[in-house]
Amino acid sequence: MKYYIIAGEASGDLHASNLMKKIKEKDDDAQFRFWGGDLMLKQGGEQVKHYKDLAFMGFVEVLLNISTILKNISFCKKDIVNYNPDVLVLVDYPGFNLRIAEFAKKRGIKVVYYISPQVWAWKQGRVKKIKKIVDKMLVILPFEKDFYKKFGMDVDFVGHPLLDAIREEKYSTFEEFRRKNGLNGNPVVAVLPGSRKQEVKKMLGVMLKTAAGYKKYNFIICGVNSLGKEFYDSILRQYDEKNVTVVFNQTHDVLYHSKAAMVTSGTATLETALIGTPEVVCYKGGRISYEIAKRVIKVKYISLVNLIMDEEIVKELIQDEFNIENLDYELNGLLNDEDYRQKIIVGYDNLREKLGKSGASEKAAGIIVNFAKQ
Repeated sequence: MKYYIIAGEASGDLHASNLMKKIKEKDDDAQFRFWGGDLMLKQGGEQVKHYKDLAFMGFVEVLLNISTILKNISFCKKDIVNYNPDVLVLVDYPGFNLRIAEFAKKRGIKVVYYISPQVWAWKQGRVKKIKKIVDKMLVILPFEKDFYKKFGMDVDFVGHPLLDAIREEKYSTFEEFRRKNGLNGNPVVAVLPGSRKQEVKKMLGVMLKTAAGYKKYNFIICGVNSLGKEFYDSILRQYDEKNVTVVFNQTHDVLYHSKAAMVTSGTATLETALIGTPEVVCYKGGRISYEIAKRVIKVKYISLVNLIMDEEIVKELIQDEFNIENLDYELNGLLNDEDYRQKIIVGYDNLREKLGKSGASEKAAGIIVNFAKQ
């Protein structure tokens, strides 16, 4: 069977690659054509575009790049027609993927959406459109099934794929980790400033200024391959902190060996929680984009950890609250207040229980393969 898959971000690349792996186990003749990243490329098939060419965030940023986005959409439509897949699999990335879903549905192509757009947070009216243009919706958060049911839409809850990815990890010993990255024996703090250039530029400076007050810790930035080492080095040169290192392809290992983490809001907040590292969640967007978002978003929290639990398990520092003083206060608590650390860890235990069993990628692959063959 021929599968056309679209993932527009780093997290989508991870989940789509695991999905492709499981699809191959169930369909010996599986052929892939996809938009995604390096992890998907390792699973085989033809890559159309890398997600680094698609990653625009915020209302203003999207408007500034609207010409490029529209060209990508037009090209994608033509490419799907030429490939003529048995099924189109869309992974999150709603601004782009919902347009493609509508086009594919009109062309009679089967449409599966894996990892629902966050319509429960804003634009709930989109559900009516989704119901018309998506043949199968596979959701990964426990509350999403009930949310869609309110709109008369039956969706499949498959569980969260991060549970699989993290449970299958093989972590190094601290000594191996220390030697590999040229570290001294001091404890580690993970720094995850985001996956897009404009995001990292806004977040990393404040994180580095905060790190300056903790000379007895190794701060490790989890770099994103698509941004390149020179990009991070250009920022680091402005601060010249001796206890800061950038590494690539080691995010989970870094988190596993870290005493605490400063994490930009996104899937990484959940990865950090499932690995078990106490974290503070950070976010700062463009002023106009933030003011618009504040008026339309309908949820109390921005981190997946707090959203899933519907309570504050980890502290969120958003927009103006994301500053050196507040970040220093939170980081100090994560590193030195044992009661605070323990409270977060107990919250993580409850989170894992709520997310349920592993096997999301395999379950999703089974549904998709069976649907494609029908």
